[in-house]
Amino acid sequence: MSHHLPETKIPAPCIINTGVIVSKLDMRRLLTDLSRVHYVYIFDGTVQSEGDGDVMEVFANPQRSTLVANHTLYLNVCSFDYLELQQTPEKETHFDLVQEGWRLRLIPLSTPSQERRGTINVTAIEAMMEQVLSARWDAEFDDDSSEMF
Repeated sequence: MSHHLPETKIPAPCIINTGVIVSKLDMRRLLTDLSRVHYVYIFDGTVQSEGDGDVMEVFANPQRSTLVANHTLYLNVCSFDYLELQQTPEKETHFDLVQEGWRLRLIPLSTPSQERRGTINVTAIEAMMEQVLSARWDAEFDDDSSEMF
């Protein structure tokens, strides 16, 4: 006699602002949106180091290190057991990358939408400058051409 258990699909987790993420892919997806952060390196509950920096790269490679130096962060999700999402009393989310007795806390100094707005503004300004310079060069070319006759 064989008993067949019904196939039940467990839904994927839904984590909103607080929780623990163990999937390296999900960790990477969350961290990739970070740009400028305040970081705090905590060992056994004691702050060892902190500062501000730019997240330059987020990757998953067991052969490479996580590096924090010169106000830049290169984050390897394989360096950590899990990512813990927490909120401050002001409802600001921060990210704790945890490995045994230590954690690297990342506090975003800007949001992804703020970063995109900044990029859009720079791009728009560059496009306008290109148009202005192009129009000026066209006008100078036209002036030079009319003097020939």
